[in-house]
Amino acid sequence: MQSLEAELEEARALDIDDLADAIESIGFECTRCGACCKGEDEDDHTATVFPDEVRELEESDEYEGDYDWRDVARPMPYGLSETEAGDLEGETFEWALQTDDCGDCTFYEEDESGTGACVAHDDRPLICRTYPFSVALAGTSQPMGEAVDEEGVVRAHECEGLGRDISRADAEELARALKERAVRELEEAIAVRDEYAPAGPDPGEVVVHDSEGAKRIDGTPLEE
Repeated sequence: MQSLEAELEEARALDIDDLADAIESIGFECTRCGACCKGEDEDDHTATVFPDEVRELEESDEYEGDYDWRDVARPMPYGLSETEAGDLEGETFEWALQTDDCGDCTFYEEDESGTGACVAHDDRPLICRTYPFSVALAGTSQPMGEAVDEEGVVRAHECEGLGRDISRADAEELARALKERAVRELEEAIAVRDEYAPAGPDPGEVVVHDSEGAKRIDGTPLEE
């Protein structure tokens, strides 16, 4: 198995034209069905987000300071456990976009016809910009289960918009975002590994380890 550093070099060497060729071959057009923004069955929507992306949404002029860290992001639930009092505790290693009471992304809305829209579309994170695609490199996220199609290193995940015609310009834009995401995910994984220090056998709260160190659920450093 290659090291994360070797995978990062592969990600940095990804060719935009090759990625765009693969995306064109698979085909994609968003139908605004909202499936990628909603929870599924009893599982909440889960989309990973980098700490700087959380701040961009939190500080966006569009929301005029209405959001704080917890409005935008929540700890990735994997690795956490529930106490007798019903609170969560433990350590996890990623942030996920916050969800509403229905388990859908907090930034997702539907109009009266049922057509979905992202209210943070211009500031949406890379994982949202690149869905339903990922690249087949260790250390990168593979959203929404197994791939249903693939071309070279590009994988496509379940989405009703797959197989539709896509323009070359849109394929190239998506390819650039896909490469950026792959690089960022590997840089994040390496930084998390290098920054990690166990919070202790009984942290008594939720601790999220990201590339900037250990944080509480409100995004503040654990040591403060």
